[in-house]
Amino acid sequence: MTVIALAGARRRVPLAAGACLLSFTAFWLAQRAADVSMIDLMVYRAEGETVRAGGDLYALRTTEAHLPTTYPPFAALLFTPLTLLDTADMRTLATVGNLLLLVAFTHLALRLVGPLPNIGHARVETALWVSALAVWAEPMWTTLRYGQVNLLLAVLVLWDLSRRPGHRWAGLGIGIAAAIKLTPALFAVFLLLTGAAEAARRGPWRPPVRHACVAAVSFAGATLLAAAVLPYDSWRFWTRMVFEAGRVGLAEDTANQSLRGVLARLLHTAEPGIRWAVAAAAVGALGLAVAVRAALRGERARAAVTCAATALLVSPVSWSHHWVWCVPMALLVWARAVRRGGRARWAATGAVALVFCSYALWWVPHGVGRLELGQNYGEMTLSALYVGTAFAFLLHGVPHGLPRGIGRRTRPWTGRGQAVAKE
Repeated sequence: MTVIALAGARRRVPLAAGACLLSFTAFWLAQRAADVSMIDLMVYRAEGETVRAGGDLYALRTTEAHLPTTYPPFAALLFTPLTLLDTADMRTLATVGNLLLLVAFTHLALRLVGPLPNIGHARVETALWVSALAVWAEPMWTTLRYGQVNLLLAVLVLWDLSRRPGHRWAGLGIGIAAAIKLTPALFAVFLLLTGAAEAARRGPWRPPVRHACVAAVSFAGATLLAAAVLPYDSWRFWTRMVFEAGRVGLAEDTANQSLRGVLARLLHTAEPGIRWAVAAAAVGALGLAVAVRAALRGERARAAVTCAATALLVSPVSWSHHWVWCVPMALLVWARAVRRGGRARWAATGAVALVFCSYALWWVPHGVGRLELGQNYGEMTLSALYVGTAFAFLLHGVPHGLPRGIGRRTRPWTGRGQAVAKE
């Protein structure tokens, strides 16, 4: 039966590939019609040019928006090859690369979610269909519109988390992603906490701890390499720039879909200060607890998405395009509906898809003049949809995720990546 199912799936792959290609082509044409600037890609190229010229990386202001460098120095090293391309070729390659990364990201997410009824092993076909739809979600549109690296970072992380526990290179992707942009470092903390929890219940603690250690060593190696090549820039970043969240952008910007952004708009203040710090600490602790407990239960997809959502919630700035993790989140909610049925689960699947495909956060006053500080409650609700959805996802895991049953005999984080149907 498995052979017959696989043969049938292979026959359907060309149809899925054609639909995906058609959707991607329409998406590309829509972006060209919208005359997207790919402004962040231009910043990346300017960073690479600054590295090659030996300039001051964190004094850089580029493009018509005078955008600064905000990533660690290692990222600028990786951007230097962009200087070898002309602008048109660079934009084309960036778009094609991001579309391919979307398919890879979806495939890895399905690998973590595991086989589904009536879908079985048709993971490639499913990944193509899902990618054809997911490309139209707001985080994907803005990621490609700006030429962002979000999908690359997400693929590096999921490539790690979907590998066999204890694999020699498991952790490398998380470490490199954190060296490019600091937010993925929370995954290493999650893995370390998972190992500690396994040790407390006398479980197999070595794989997650080894995973976390490889991530830490990879991060340190990439950071030290950047320090050797760019000593002045590295010193400035790690002693000063890393603490200046205001360099990234205005906290109240409607595109800032983090706790800090929501609080800034809710309190009508440019800087929520200690209130944000307390809220972020509480949400970070809760999110990590839920993620660790999910990992201990063998629910690897839920653990990964919960950790990603937690990182985006507690980050000082999480632009809407950072929420590419909406794809595995929606897949996980959908998988639950497929496995267990029920109107409420299917309604939840539709709600998640609607939130990230509606572009509702842009229906509110925004732009020049700090209009977000004057939003009413209805507008604040629309501009907090990503945060609200992430909270709902996180809190849904609380009954299963709090560590009160840590001694319970459940399947640990030791399988090959298939989630079980007890989410």
